[in-house]
Amino acid sequence: MPALSFGVSTTMKKQALMLALCIAGQFFYPAVFAADDARYDPERALQLSQQAIGRTIGDYELTDIYGASVKLRSDHSGRPLVISMIFTSCHHVCPAITKHMSNAVDVAREALGTDSFDVVTIGFDVANDTPQAMAAFARRQGVDAENWRFLSASSETIHALGDDLGFKFFPTPRGFDHMNQASIIDRDGVLYSQVYGVTFELPWLVEPLKEIVFNRPSSAGHLFAGLIDRVKLFCTVFDPATGRYRFDNSLFVQIAVGASMILAIIFYLFREILRSKRARRQE
Repeated sequence: MPALSFGVSTTMKKQALMLALCIAGQFFYPAVFAADDARYDPERALQLSQQAIGRTIGDYELTDIYGASVKLRSDHSGRPLVISMIFTSCHHVCPAITKHMSNAVDVAREALGTDSFDVVTIGFDVANDTPQAMAAFARRQGVDAENWRFLSASSETIHALGDDLGFKFFPTPRGFDHMNQASIIDRDGVLYSQVYGVTFELPWLVEPLKEIVFNRPSSAGHLFAGLIDRVKLFCTVFDPATGRYRFDNSLFVQIAVGASMILAIIFYLFREILRSKRARRQE
């Protein structure tokens, strides 16, 4: 299920998210919003972000750190994509988000497969977030992972993509006001889930990715492949003690034990019925 959704109503989701905002203060670039800034409306920003779920993102053209062109959808088609928006001149929150994301990505790929999904970090400060600046930002955060690109784009592309993702930002004398969110895009280019916060809980990212990865279109209509995906989906679980995911088959063991008990009861009842019938014939 989508991150932070947990099967509850939209109102409850919004209340939970706003409560987290009030308590943690980490959905937005900290203390940058002025109290009298009419543009700052955290509830509206959250609403726009949540309303974007289910929207198909455009196949925008961006530039990687080597100056090569990257198509956001077509170059990542067939696999889930995680999009994180940052600005490179940020000295606290954006680096913290990226470092935490790096750890979360390691955990997710350990559980789901090293090539199970892609990640892109996009600089939205078009005046400064050049390919060179994005490369330097990646080095400073120690990110050098496969299938993780750091991208730059034009102002037009950034604003269009921001609209697709429900991501809003405003320039301030101290940098930018922006929502701290990572967007999970499914293999068809549809925004599947939002993950909020600087140091979010790992399952908020991994669980929606797990649902996409283990619901492969290639498995549809194939009993064995579909069964394997179902087993992986339900048995890949988060262990809070280790902070990692592990394969837990206890659910299927419990099902097997329960099924065996039911079959044993049915067999016992059937045998008793046969005995009763034989006894009546002998009378």
